[in-house]
Amino acid sequence: MRIAILGGTGEQGPGLALRWAKAGEEVIIGSRQKEKGEKVAAELNQELGKELLRGTDNVTAATAAEVVVLTVPYSAHVSTLASVKEQLQGKIFVDVSVPLDPENARRVSMPAAGSAAEEAQQILGPAVKVVGALQNVSAYMLRDVSAAIDCDVLVCGDKDARPIVMQLVEKLGEGIRAISAGPLEAARQIEPITALLIRLNILNKVHSAGIRITGLPEK
Repeated sequence: MRIAILGGTGEQGPGLALRWAKAGEEVIIGSRQKEKGEKVAAELNQELGKELLRGTDNVTAATAAEVVVLTVPYSAHVSTLASVKEQLQGKIFVDVSVPLDPENARRVSMPAAGSAAEEAQQILGPAVKVVGALQNVSAYMLRDVSAAIDCDVLVCGDKDARPIVMQLVEKLGEGIRAISAGPLEAARQIEPITALLIRLNILNKVHSAGIRITGLPEK
C-alpha cells in the first residue's frame, strides 16, 4: 500500500516511515518544501541501506498515495489540511495531530469541532475517510526501529477505513497492538491522553510512556 506521511520530516514521521518501509509498504515522505522531503528520505534510505523511501512536497505526496498520514504539529493542522484537501478526496486519511496547549504541552486546547480528527473531517468533507490513530505512541520509540513498542494504539473513525489502518498500525513492529475505539468522536478522549503521557515522561525523566488497555477479548 502506498502511504504518504505529510510532515514526515518532523518528530513522528521518520520513525513511521522507517518501520512501514521495513514492513514492505511503499512510503512517501512529504514536507512543505520538496527539497526537505527529499533530504530526509535520502538520509533514511542510507540508514536502511536500501532505496525504499522517496521524498517530495506534501501536495505531490498526497496525490500519489492511497493512505495519507498527517504528523504535523497542531499549529500547522488547518493550513496543511487546506493545502491537500483536493488530493485527499476519496482516500483514507489518518490524523495523528494532537491539539496540545502551545503554552504547556502537558495540557490540551481542544478545537471547536471537539478534536483534531473531527476538525479534519469538517475541513476535508464527507468523501474523505478520516481515522484518528497513533497520537499516543512515543516518537522516541518509533524512531528506534530495533525496539519493540510496548503500547496499544486506539483507532477511531470511518468504519470501513478503520480495519485497514489497524492493520497498518500492527505492521509497525513487535509489541504494538491496534484497538478499535469506535467512531471519530472517540478522538475527544484519545487525543488528550498524549498530554498525560508527556506529563508522565517529564515526571519520570523518560521518553517512552505509552498505554495498555486490559480486559479485552483476544482477537
